[in-house]
Amino acid sequence: MAAGACGGPGGALTRRAVTLRVLLKDALLEPGAGVLSIYYLGKKFLGDLQPDGRIMWQETGQTFNSPSAWATHCKKLVNPAKKSGCGWASVKYKGQKLDKYKATWLRLHQLHTPATAADESPASEGEEEELLMEEEEEDVLAGVSAEDKSRRPLGKSPSEPAHPEATTPGKRVDSKIRVPVRYCMLGSRDLARNPHTLVEVTSFAAINKFQPFNVAVSSNVLFLLIYQSLFLRGLSLVGWYHSHPHSPALPSLQDIDAQMDYQLRLQGSSNGFQPCLALLCSPYYSGNPGPESKISPFWVMPPPEQRPSDYGIPMDVEMAYVQDSFLTNDILHEMMLLVEFYKGSPDLVRLQEPWSQEHTYLDKLKISLASRTPKDQSLCHVLEQVCGVLKQGS
Repeated sequence: MAAGACGGPGGALTRRAVTLRVLLKDALLEPGAGVLSIYYLGKKFLGDLQPDGRIMWQETGQTFNSPSAWATHCKKLVNPAKKSGCGWASVKYKGQKLDKYKATWLRLHQLHTPATAADESPASEGEEEELLMEEEEEDVLAGVSAEDKSRRPLGKSPSEPAHPEATTPGKRVDSKIRVPVRYCMLGSRDLARNPHTLVEVTSFAAINKFQPFNVAVSSNVLFLLIYQSLFLRGLSLVGWYHSHPHSPALPSLQDIDAQMDYQLRLQGSSNGFQPCLALLCSPYYSGNPGPESKISPFWVMPPPEQRPSDYGIPMDVEMAYVQDSFLTNDILHEMMLLVEFYKGSPDLVRLQEPWSQEHTYLDKLKISLASRTPKDQSLCHVLEQVCGVLKQGS
């Protein structure tokens, strides 16, 4: 056994030789139910330490041969892009990290090793590589270059607006457009930072990763998101949406935190990966390519593990568009109900007013709706009917 091969001062001992079985044999650890735990991005995982040094995850009964194997498995459920688990630094035994117990064992068995060196929470040779990979990955995930590091702000970004967007309904506010910032310029989380600060999204290709799930959206869904029909049709919840009326379809810091929270909630206690997507709609932003409202999906990659207090990384999501052959009756009915519901609302958009030099708000609405309807000329009268009711209501 490794424990007996290194008793003398001249004995050769590698950190890899210290396993849970070794720590159990020397009575530094005791087997027990729920004595092992992992806390990762708001999720808690509990494990039983078995007499043979293996770990059984309580939630599923799965057995793992090492802390690294268990930590990697659990962390990938929360963050599919996670490559390693750094188990000895991540798994706790009765509230204390396992690498502390490893350090104690080394101090007891390597008499020539100074106590200060043994207290540095040593990892195994393989985990040293994992920790180095994570440190290198931090800057890749954040898109930080050497130049960015030298100018990374400690507090607010200079381009950050002083106040959130405040507008008159239906009016364009080019002078108050929020200027997005790059993720790598955010720095550490700052409570004084404006939560409405917009952040540019990062592509998966830019950080040499693959999108962890495929997304396809139908024209009917883009035409009208109906929460009520979700459960009536036996569909599963896969995300949420909201609008930035006069700003780009980019997530704010508040949106990033909300999306990260929803991703964790939707994951729940599921053993497999459950995707969760956010949709942002920008109907009246003057920087959009044309009159159509822009709808952009995004997903949040958890921050680097070595900087858990940082903001999550907003990722651009590629989305396939599926053209439906017809509009369903429930969508048409729901459209009319929405029109009736918002009639006379104090913040109703004045559709007859000009949106641009070429189009009124009503023209713009027609163009947006037409771009998301099946290529069926018989639908024109439906759109005219809806827009006519909207015009009367405004």
